[in-house]
Amino acid sequence: MNVYNAMAVRIQRWWRGYRIRKHCFDYIYLKAYLRAVERTNDTVRKALDEFAEIREREEKEAALKREKKKKDYQARKMHYLLSTKQIPGVYNSPFRKEPDPWELRLRQAKPWTRKKLRGQLQRPTSLTSWLACTSARSFPCSEILPPINRKQCQGPFRDITEVLEQRYRPLEPTLRVAEPVNGVKEAREEFRRQEKARNVQDNMFLPFASYHKNEKYIPSVHLWSKCGSSSYGCQHFRDENPKKWVSGKDFQTVLPSFDLFSTYGKSYSKAGQIL
Repeated sequence: MNVYNAMAVRIQRWWRGYRIRKHCFDYIYLKAYLRAVERTNDTVRKALDEFAEIREREEKEAALKREKKKKDYQARKMHYLLSTKQIPGVYNSPFRKEPDPWELRLRQAKPWTRKKLRGQLQRPTSLTSWLACTSARSFPCSEILPPINRKQCQGPFRDITEVLEQRYRPLEPTLRVAEPVNGVKEAREEFRRQEKARNVQDNMFLPFASYHKNEKYIPSVHLWSKCGSSSYGCQHFRDENPKKWVSGKDFQTVLPSFDLFSTYGKSYSKAGQIL
């Protein structure tokens, strides 16, 4: 049997090796598969490179457009630096052979003008209309001469709305000026009000035994219940067996009672009045 078992093991080993090489780890099939994967990777890599180039080109064009728009805006804002027939501008120095590129850009740019909004108030021509214009801006009226009815001066001047907002901005006092003078007194009164609101019982506590004897006892909600009160804490749990008593009489005290304990609560108050 050992010989047959050894021969069966050898046959199974040969068959298993043949099956694995034929179906599971086929060299020709794996080689073709790897070639297909390599072709797919090359195609995807080329597509990604083209997409990256397109995105880079678009970003460069967008950056150039933003830069051109920014330079055009600056040229319109600095149009007052353009050269004239009498005086050369900042970018047109007489000591240079050719003007600066900004000089050419200023010549091509248009001067900066404020856009008039729809329904915007026209420039006032009289004092009454100018006062109405200032009240419409919700700013306090100022007793000054109205502005001259002429074109806006060319240059880096701030807007009138921004200037008026800075001029009539609200007062920002310091902490010493903003706080009231009697702040400590108000804080103490507020503390007393809070303490009084947190008190559960407003009656003063008096430690005399006979002071509260005339007051009517008000039972708690627990005792007013229809079900009755619980017997816990109200009954004595010590077992008493009268058959085991030595005698039917109570124990007698050996020492007499103290007078001080019997007069407790009587010598300090009288009918609820504190002496």
